Amino acid sequence: MSARHPVIAVTGSSGAGTTSVSKTFEQIFRREQVRAAFVEGDSFHRFSRAEMKEQMAGAVERGDHQFSHFGPDANLFPELEELFSGYAETGRGRFRRYLHDEAEAARFGQKPGTFTEWEDVPAETDLLFYEGLHGAIVTEQVDVARHVDLLIGVTPVINLEWIQKLHRDKATRGYSAEAVTDTILRRMHDYTHYICPQFSRTHINFQRVPVVDTSNPFVARFIPAPDESFLVIRFANPRGIDFPYLLSMLHDSFMSRSNTIVCPGGKMDLAMQLIFTPMIWRLLECKKESQARGPVGLRR
Repeated sequence: MSARHPVIAVTGSSGAGTTSVSKTFEQIFRREQVRAAFVEGDSFHRFSRAEMKEQMAGAVERGDHQFSHFGPDANLFPELEELFSGYAETGRGRFRRYLHDEAEAARFGQKPGTFTEWEDVPAETDLLFYEGLHGAIVTEQVDVARHVDLLIGVTPVINLEWIQKLHRDKATRGYSAEAVTDTILRRMHDYTHYICPQFSRTHINFQRVPVVDTSNPFVARFIPAPDESFLVIRFANPRGIDFPYLLSMLHDSFMSRSNTIVCPGGKMDLAMQLIFTPMIWRLLECKKESQARGPVGLRR
């Protein structure tokens, strides 16, 4: 971690809702005039869309039915750690972009599902903001989590996560329900070993829990609305968190444990605004203090 060049990471599985959380941070950064370098986790996949299809087909031929985007073989974990550690030390690093659709690809004159060339993080940024699958990944080879100053997990209960993924992939990517189900099953080994453990390393977790029947997510016709759910917010270290203030602002909320707030699901954006704005202030204040002390930043 770095006082001089802070790193914020939002981590969560496919369909968890990390993109929506990123939009909340964009609002905070814009309002507070914070210059953030944005990095998407998809850009640290190892293979393009076409290459991944070939790799998956080859894995099936070898009898490997667990190869997925969630595991180390399909990702550039060392490069991700190098970005985080390099930015924390110098405010610099290299990243690229993954072009998800025709609109993004047209800006770069490339095909969807490909990567742009590696480029330098913009100069003179206040912090690095990452959103993706592996912001808290730790393996025998890498420890990405140790470089992050504010680490946030977004993890709906599993049935809700699957419902969101099924509806998203069917609506925006044209996949069949059977194809999405096959993807979920193929990813379960890597989900268990590489995604779930990250939520034990996060500083704050946001988990949406529906209060409607989601017992069979594969036939659910609708995604449960925010007002049909509760939001469970867990703080790994509750020291310094003003729980009475949060409870007063998040109406109809309550404490389920000494480090956990439960509030209506529709208040997720407000909860994030209230929680993260002062945290970002503190990170930037530490940055200013570190810069005032001279060229050698304070390491924690």
